[in-house]
Amino acid sequence: MSSWKPRWLVLSFLLLTVSYAAGSAFQGQQAQAVENATAGAVVAVVGGSGVNSAKAPISSDLSTALVESTMQRYPGPKELGSWGYAKSLYLFGQYLVFKRTEDPRYLSYIKNWIDSHVDENGKIDRGMNALDYMLPGNLLLVLYKETGEPKYKIAAESIRQRFDTYPRTKDGGLWHATSRQHQLWADGLFMSMPFLVRYGQIFGDSKYANDEAANQLLIYASHLRDPRTGLFYHAYDESGAQKWANPTTHRASEFWCRAMGWYAMALVDVLEVLPKDHPKRAEVLATLQEFVKSIARYQDSKTGLWYQVIDQGADPNNWLETSSSSMFTYVISLSVERGYVSQKYAKVASKGYRGVMTKLTFGEDGLTNISDICEGTNVSDRAYYFGRKRPVNDFHGLGAFLLMNEHAMTAKSSIELDGREAKTKKKGVLSKLAK
Repeated sequence: MSSWKPRWLVLSFLLLTVSYAAGSAFQGQQAQAVENATAGAVVAVVGGSGVNSAKAPISSDLSTALVESTMQRYPGPKELGSWGYAKSLYLFGQYLVFKRTEDPRYLSYIKNWIDSHVDENGKIDRGMNALDYMLPGNLLLVLYKETGEPKYKIAAESIRQRFDTYPRTKDGGLWHATSRQHQLWADGLFMSMPFLVRYGQIFGDSKYANDEAANQLLIYASHLRDPRTGLFYHAYDESGAQKWANPTTHRASEFWCRAMGWYAMALVDVLEVLPKDHPKRAEVLATLQEFVKSIARYQDSKTGLWYQVIDQGADPNNWLETSSSSMFTYVISLSVERGYVSQKYAKVASKGYRGVMTKLTFGEDGLTNISDICEGTNVSDRAYYFGRKRPVNDFHGLGAFLLMNEHAMTAKSSIELDGREAKTKKKGVLSKLAK
């Protein structure tokens, strides 16, 4: 069971954001604080119209409150729907909450969804014709560890085997999808590499998995990283045939926030398992260090968040995006704790965490809401990114929040948290900030 102390650390941190948000011009968004006193819970929404009362939240633990809210909105597999990466990111975050709280309902919910897509023979009802469809494989791995049911291992093996035949660029980069021929999207590596290195750890395939993951991270960086800013373009087309591809570099034109967030989480999670004597570890680590240095420069000074198009903060059509801000906060905090980057970046993680928390509110029904989450997004021009819809409680944002917040609660990475050692708490950057 979770202790009162980590809950109170996060709640204290959230309370600090009230004064922070109230003093900031926050683009019309309201900030909300949750105060849990011994007499009961009170929810206050702080905005231009004053303080409005709402129904008490269903839990004082923010991760648990989000999971309970989502399970109410999506009671079962039918409501969750088809095999997909965004809901799987959320469900993996829910698994991390299960590891901390040991609430069996959370694991059963995940299992029920997976079982609606994987038959008793381990056959997945979706072909692996895109990297996106590999991300749910993380759930297969944790379910195999939790239950020992052979079908989960068989299903995971089918994803692993797909790497042997999956199409690649001339230098070995995995295409984003068979329908996205010759294209590398920064999004794709988190869809595939954390699964692969976890699979390697569990089934004795680490030599291949670690080599492949390190190679992919470096191949993608060679094509997507801008040498001037250190930021990553959303995509690269080896053929140069796409309308969005620069005629000379074959890169897309914009630095889209969540694409960079996906890539950064792949970097830091792979480093969790990459052996210290791996021949490419130093280069992967240097890539992460340069990434953190670059992304920190573009954090919004007022809110602690990052913009949809990261380097265009002055454009009035741009907006602050929540899912990527959660991802960057997770990556920067973990990088500080691992000693990968200077302690000075703890302040960046602190500010990012505060900023994300101002996007979380409780509705009149007591359920959580997270706002300003970019919907699923293709590669295009600047106006396209600016114009993307921002659905409240989109799974991209819910999942990213849980990865960030479970790290804040435990000071561990998602790789550590899906292991048996998850109950052991550590002190970390974000837990210190919450004092």
